[in-house]
Amino acid sequence: MTPAGTARAADTERATLDKAAAENFPVAPFFLPRAWRTDLMAVYGFARLVDDIGDGDLAPGGADAALLGVSPDQAEDRPALLDAFETDLHRVFDSVPRHPLLRRLQPTVRRRALTREPFLALIAANRQDQLVKRYETYDDLLAYCELSANPVGRLVLAVTGTASPERIRRSDAICTALQIVEHLQDVAEDLGRDRIYLPAADMKRFHVQEADLAAPTAGASVRALIAFQAERARDLLREGTPLVGSVQGRLRLLLAGFVAGGRAALDAIAAAEFDVLPGPPRPGRLRLLREAGVTLRGEG
Repeated sequence: MTPAGTARAADTERATLDKAAAENFPVAPFFLPRAWRTDLMAVYGFARLVDDIGDGDLAPGGADAALLGVSPDQAEDRPALLDAFETDLHRVFDSVPRHPLLRRLQPTVRRRALTREPFLALIAANRQDQLVKRYETYDDLLAYCELSANPVGRLVLAVTGTASPERIRRSDAICTALQIVEHLQDVAEDLGRDRIYLPAADMKRFHVQEADLAAPTAGASVRALIAFQAERARDLLREGTPLVGSVQGRLRLLLAGFVAGGRAALDAIAAAEFDVLPGPPRPGRLRLLREAGVTLRGEG
């Protein structure tokens, strides 16, 4: 790779990793051991990039496509990019990957003995996004979250060497809750991509039409639907919260941050009176810290 190409690759890698600051939960906070931070950021880089490919949110100029060996005329072809990304993922385990974020991931995979399955699930979720634009039932949505969200929590447990069947079950509940919260925050943005993650059966129950989701502000029926889905997410967070008390030390702080991020985001949605259509309600840092304290004390 030429010096200019190396610089572009580094810029592309950094642009993806910098998105960690905008997430609802802490990705690799300063208080963790350096080795954990390194590995969690490597996992985050993979997860963020595959989502950006699936959403069409890559940086302009086709740098990521070029790094994956995709021709310029396919730089906007999301299925082709996901195929190339999956091929490059297999190189993480077999040889030398092309993309800098996957080269960053390779030492983590080897150090932590990570398997392909959770990474492949995240790619499968984004493939599904290209084909499935609506979900009929809540169970259908949960099956999607099994691919799109739960692998991330399982990877966190694997990186920190704390996985067990019970912890995985609790982690899955937390990750699904966080995914639902993100969907609630991003109803308008998702609709702009012709995607709706509010189950059709629930929309019918609350007398919500798709056109209602395109309004500048939410009417009473939409607010009631969002409140209903928010309570489901809160129930999942309650189910998953015992995971925090099952570990010790700095990992406990990290997991409390995940739960607190979800709770604080739900509080922000409630504070907006469940009107998510003008834009994503976001919690302030003080609210996040308060919720982290509540979680660590085992309250709520």
